[in-house]
Formats: sequence, structure tokens, C-alpha cells
Amino acid sequence: MDNAAKQSDRPIALVTGASSGFGLLTTIRLAQEGYRVIATMRDIGKKDNVHGKAEQQGVAAYVETMKLDVTNHENAADVVQQVIQRWGSIDVLVNNAGYAVMGVIEEVPMADWRAQLETNFFGMVAVTKAVLPHMRVRKSGKVINVSSGAGIIGFSNTGPYSASKFAMEGFSEALRLELLPFSISVVLVQPGTYDTGISAKHVYCSEPNSPYSKMIERFNAFNAKSEQNAPDPIHVANTIVKICRKSHPKLRYTCGSDAKMIFLMKKLLPWRLIEWALRKALH
Repeated sequence: MDNAAKQSDRPIALVTGASSGFGLLTTIRLAQEGYRVIATMRDIGKKDNVHGKAEQQGVAAYVETMKLDVTNHENAADVVQQVIQRWGSIDVLVNNAGYAVMGVIEEVPMADWRAQLETNFFGMVAVTKAVLPHMRVRKSGKVINVSSGAGIIGFSNTGPYSASKFAMEGFSEALRLELLPFSISVVLVQPGTYDTGISAKHVYCSEPNSPYSKMIERFNAFNAKSEQNAPDPIHVANTIVKICRKSHPKLRYTCGSDAKMIFLMKKLLPWRLIEWALRKALH
């Protein structure tokens, strides 16, 4: 990228995990809505998919791709610096990079726990910390963190993933309060199950002849059925666009009927009743 900043005719959005799923759809929608989007991904070999989609939608001139492995914190800081040097600002950060480690807590190796938190949480923290000084000085910007329904209730078989999303939720609440005096909005998006193909990227951990085998089978069958009937993920990308349009967005936006049901359960029902309902459905 050039060393001297150019004056962009559009606000700048940086999206992590943009090679597929919510990240790719958000990249295209933001470009359609007037943003210049820096679409980042760990595997830059997948950039052709992003550019192809942008070309199809007539927004190729407003989408750039960069390699960003959020677990490499020096890489994260360098990418942010390059974007600011090139375009002079980052107006929106969408922290979307992540994956899911699935399995009962007893049987998930510690290495998988660490990898899950390193990508979904510490990587998100590193990218955010790199962007914040710039936004704070300008007293402007939005940080949008893509959480999950598993960040509302911790389900059996989702311990590592839920832990990473619960950490994101607490981080975002604290950060929102810290940044209010600087006119920077921190927002959580909580998608339920959507048809993004992400389940193929899950890491599944289980032991042979596991004492939890019936629970695991029941959960996997329930999850597979939910994904087959899942709605179009464009709804999540449209929600992120809606957030970007608002001058004062609220803290949380819950997407999908299942996530909304989970949210209401957690808010309105005693834990004993939630426990009963989840055991009946998943065990």
C-alpha cells in the first residue's frame, strides 16, 4: 500500500474473517451502502471469492482484500496501520473472524481451548486495540463485534465456543462504557443459526466410547436439523448495515428467531426452567 494517505470519497470499513459467511456478505453490503471495505482473511488464497462476489454485485472498485491472521497480533497492528496510512481513517471495524470448537468440556483438549480463545477472543481484542487510538483521537467510529446465541446461553457441547463469546460480550460491555466519552459506539450482534456453511469448519472433539455419546449424538442431530432449516444469513449483514447507519446504536442486536428465543428465555425464565427445556431438547 502507498505510504501517503489518500482522501477517500467513502468511509472506510475493516472486516475480519471476510472470505465467507457473514464476513463476505457484510463486505458486499457495506460496499453497496457507500463504504470502501477492507476485507481481511487469514487465507489470502480465498480473496478471489471476495473479488468475484464484489464484481457480480458491481462494487469491485470499493472492495480491497488483505491478509490478516488475528492470532498474529503484530500482523493485526501492521494491517491497521497500513489501512490508515493508505486511506487516512477506519470508520467501522467489524470483528467477525472466528470458528467453533464443539465437544463436551471434559473431552476437549487444552490445546483446542487455547486455540479457540486465541482466535475468537484474543484476536478480536488485538485488532480492536490496534484501531482504538485512531478512533479515539478522531472521536468517531463504530466497533461491531459478531457474537452468537451461544454467547447468551452456554449449551452442552459448546463450552469452548460459548466461553469465547461470553468473553466477547463482557469485553464489549466494558469497552462501550470506556468509549462513550469519545463518541465511539461498541455494538454486539448476536446471530442464531444461519445457513453460512460454517459447521463444516467446526472442530469436533470427542473420545471413543464417550460416556457422553448419547448427549453428543442428540446435540449434533439437533444442530444439523437447525442448520438445514436456517434462514438466509443476509439478514445479519443487513443488520450490520443498519447499525452503521445509526448515530447512536444500542448495545445488542439479536438476529434470528432461535437467538431471540434464547435471549427471551435468559431474560424472563428462571434457570431451573431453562435447564429443563434444554435437557429435553438436547439430551
